Amino acid sequence: MRNIDDHNVIELYFARDERAIRETSDKYGKLCQNIARNILGNSQDAEECVNDAYMGVWNAIPPARPDDFCAFVCRVVRNVSLKRLRALTRQKCSREMTVSLSELEEILPDEAVDGREGEVSAAISAFLRLQSDDVRGVFVRKYYFFDSVADIAKRYGFSQSKVKSMLYHTREKLKEHLTKEGIEV
Repeated sequence: MRNIDDHNVIELYFARDERAIRETSDKYGKLCQNIARNILGNSQDAEECVNDAYMGVWNAIPPARPDDFCAFVCRVVRNVSLKRLRALTRQKCSREMTVSLSELEEILPDEAVDGREGEVSAAISAFLRLQSDDVRGVFVRKYYFFDSVADIAKRYGFSQSKVKSMLYHTREKLKEHLTKEGIEV
């Protein structure tokens, strides 16, 4: 079976054709599983989240018509997985994710900026666009996909020490950037 392009998959969703979910799974299932597994640390929970995410995409399209379908699907998987993790962490924590989030707590504003999430998100995106491809990629793999330092090092051919150093320096630069943008950290 050949994969159809994203535009045609979106059209299947608009037509309420159940093939849309199958095509989404064929094209992005492996990526979705990886994201969910990195967040949850468990293949069975990850599989359930991916299936829930496909239903989330089904419910969101229409009315949504994403420009970047892959990013849209990944965002839904990530959000569903984070929601599941919050439910699971009432009893236990995923160490890798807890470490990743605690690293960012030092530089991200607290809940006192309610209503400014879009501004903070835009500032972080603008900052990342100014970084080299490697720096941006390492940062996103760690704090969006929750990849381990070892996995990132392997992916980019860096030592783990280099990845840790890159993440540290990027966090420091991001903190400086947010402060310059008037976002208190």
